[in-house]
Amino acid sequence: MPTVATQNTAAISPKRTPQPTSRPFIRGRASGPHWYGKWYRDGKQITRALGTAWAESDGKGGWRPRRGQARDGALTETQAAQRMLELVEAHHAEQAKLEEGLEDRVGDLTFRGLAHEWLVYLEREKGAKPSTLVDYRWMLVEPGTPHKRGNGKCPGPLMAALGDRLVETVTTREVAEFLRGLDKSGSKPRMVNRYRQLISAVWNYGMREDAYELTHNPAAGTSKRREPPKAVLDFYEPEEVEMLADAAERGAHRTPENRYVSDEEREARVAEDRQDANLYRIAAYTGLRQGEVLALRWEDVNLTDRRLVVHRAFSAGIEGPTKSWQARFIPISDSAADAFEDLRERDEFIEPDDYVFCSRIGRPLDAAVIRRRFKRTAEAAGLRVLRFHALRHGAGSLVARQADPRWVQGFLGHSKLSTTERYLHTKARPEDVERLNRAFATSAEAADR
Repeated sequence: MPTVATQNTAAISPKRTPQPTSRPFIRGRASGPHWYGKWYRDGKQITRALGTAWAESDGKGGWRPRRGQARDGALTETQAAQRMLELVEAHHAEQAKLEEGLEDRVGDLTFRGLAHEWLVYLEREKGAKPSTLVDYRWMLVEPGTPHKRGNGKCPGPLMAALGDRLVETVTTREVAEFLRGLDKSGSKPRMVNRYRQLISAVWNYGMREDAYELTHNPAAGTSKRREPPKAVLDFYEPEEVEMLADAAERGAHRTPENRYVSDEEREARVAEDRQDANLYRIAAYTGLRQGEVLALRWEDVNLTDRRLVVHRAFSAGIEGPTKSWQARFIPISDSAADAFEDLRERDEFIEPDDYVFCSRIGRPLDAAVIRRRFKRTAEAAGLRVLRFHALRHGAGSLVARQADPRWVQGFLGHSKLSTTERYLHTKARPEDVERLNRAFATSAEAADR
């Protein structure tokens, strides 16, 4: 009796019942020898347990039939072969029925329908961040959709080109022509690559066994555009951060009011400006992302032990986990501690579950409003205008001058060390200049040192 049956590696057509050319084989288990069957369908190997084998060890690592009539439901080789054939037929009938239904579903499936199903999959199964979903929905917007602000309308190039196309009929050339059209319209390489990545992701979802089992991805054969290198990181030095904070506290970003403002309103604005100043300081001295800063609650701030726990963030106005989905603990420097202490002097919203940065009624601040105010404040302070995220760049770059990369990675909450490496050589340090001077010094100069 063979221990392993010969494998049939030829693909079997789903239009007819596969006929196994291999024989059942035996594997030893803790409960004794068992029969197994193996066959192929559409090039995929199928293995199924058939039942207990009426067999015994031959003493040479194999198996031989036991004498006498099979008992207790055990199968002889002939019975195992019959059982295997029954399983092959049942499996084929089940798969053929599923494939027939799948063909009916795929036949009418458009790119629009597949893309929207993919978005649901990203949100419910993959847990994509709300800001990520917002970006994808913007790229999949229908042509002619009014802008949220102003009178303009969205061109919706992707849906205009592929929205009504049946997914099984879309070709690589068609996707390539769409991407070339973006090139001609002036889209930057990074944006063209984002559309290419989105199209590929939608089709990859459609190719899953639990989706539509599409046979090819038309975006896979298109070319990725060469993107220019990332700009050198620019950030504010600590002195510039204080200039920014001082300008915010003075309300220098505000437009002068000609009409009368009540004393109550004036006090409220002073408190807002003071809060903005400390927000900029804390963002610059902790390296938190904007969403993480705005999600801070007082229970996360331990000024006694000088420790900050970062375990939530706002994304597209929705509070959830951090970008890396992990909590981290970071030390609080003197500069950051002073800013937190200053904020705790306010008369309200200092309970453990209150937001550290909040509106006049205790609600979270709007990220877009903060960014606009940050830009106006930088202009009023006479500083070059950088993005709010530059405060985080500054924290990472300044700390990288004093700490090793792994520590900086944990401090900033980066998932990959390669992300942290951007901060290691952003601006020259004084000791770097001295190191070069020593390296290039002449013999006479070296002797004088």
